Amino acid sequence: MLMDVIAMIATGAGMVGVAMAIWRPPKHHLPGWAIAALFGFGMAAYAIWNDYTWFPRVTGVLPPEVVVIEAPTGSSPWRPWSYLVPLRLRFTAFDGTSLQPSATNPAIRQGEVVMVERGVPTRRIPVAFDCAQGMQADLGEGASLAADGSLGGGAEWRQAVADDPLQTAACQER
Repeated sequence: MLMDVIAMIATGAGMVGVAMAIWRPPKHHLPGWAIAALFGFGMAAYAIWNDYTWFPRVTGVLPPEVVVIEAPTGSSPWRPWSYLVPLRLRFTAFDGTSLQPSATNPAIRQGEVVMVERGVPTRRIPVAFDCAQGMQADLGEGASLAADGSLGGGAEWRQAVADDPLQTAACQER
């Protein structure tokens, strides 16, 4: 986040520098209000560009095994432009590289759901999948998945909704 602020200030200063380099007629100077306006315009332009390109920049560098499951859009008062075109500032993905099939039952698998939000540390949540029964179980604190498909530590299987993209991503053949 600090780098975003530094980049935004640098963009505003760069905008003023370019304008001052272009506006060089003899005995004419850029008015003071124009300097402030250009500085503000440069900072706002960078902030808007950074907001709208965050999601494609982040998802563009993910390995092909990481599948984006959900990427909701939203608006906020401190980003008034987001009311015109809502932003994607968070997403949920399934990390296919973390997928581990059970040694005794290949229909039972364990993988990680990755929750990414701008400005917040990424969270990884282990999840168990029963591909034959169409079920899932969150493996939070103390929960575990045994090789035979039984759950421990308070985790419980729950039925996945029809056409659940998370279940589809975890159960597809690799």
